[in-house]
Amino acid sequence: MPVQVTVVDHPLIAAALTRIRDETTPNTLFRQELERIGTLLLAEATASLETVVVSVKTPVTYTVGRVLKTQPVIVPILRAGLGFLNAAQNLMPGADIGFVGISRDEETFEPKPYVNKLPESLTGRTCIVIDPMLATGGSLALACSLLTDRGANTPIIVVCALAAPEGIAALEAAGIAAEIFTASLDERLNENAYIVPGLGDAGDRQFGAA
Repeated sequence: MPVQVTVVDHPLIAAALTRIRDETTPNTLFRQELERIGTLLLAEATASLETVVVSVKTPVTYTVGRVLKTQPVIVPILRAGLGFLNAAQNLMPGADIGFVGISRDEETFEPKPYVNKLPESLTGRTCIVIDPMLATGGSLALACSLLTDRGANTPIIVVCALAAPEGIAALEAAGIAAEIFTASLDERLNENAYIVPGLGDAGDRQFGAA
């Protein structure tokens, strides 16, 4: 299955995206607006999750409702992906959380894993990878491979604030089956592999330079 990209057009996302692009936005406001974007993107990304019908007793009578058939697994890519984690947990409090830490070699731009905290088996599970930036695609491709190696359902759902064409092309070249939900498909990567126009380093903008 090819990579599918959905750019979510919503006025609240657009307003929040404008604020996080602004280089003068302080870290506290950046985190708040990024979480707002994450909430709205996740709502769209989870619209197709399977549900089952259950019986429920209201204060008045019995009726039927729907609950998730299986709880998804939320996988933030550290550290920037933590910016979407609270939004994901608020929407899906029963979801399991896995963590993948991937750093980027600043000379080769290749991903280097340093944390892999995932369930041993993901067979039959829907996985949602959260990371504000899809730049080169190397980190995301590696994370998705770790999930599919454990039997995760495909396509993997990916939620990111910004995506670059080069990153999407890299996922396609790697044969990754993914559904990407993003607030913006930006122009390109610059010579330092940063998204243009982008918003800078999403980790540093949230938590300060490390």
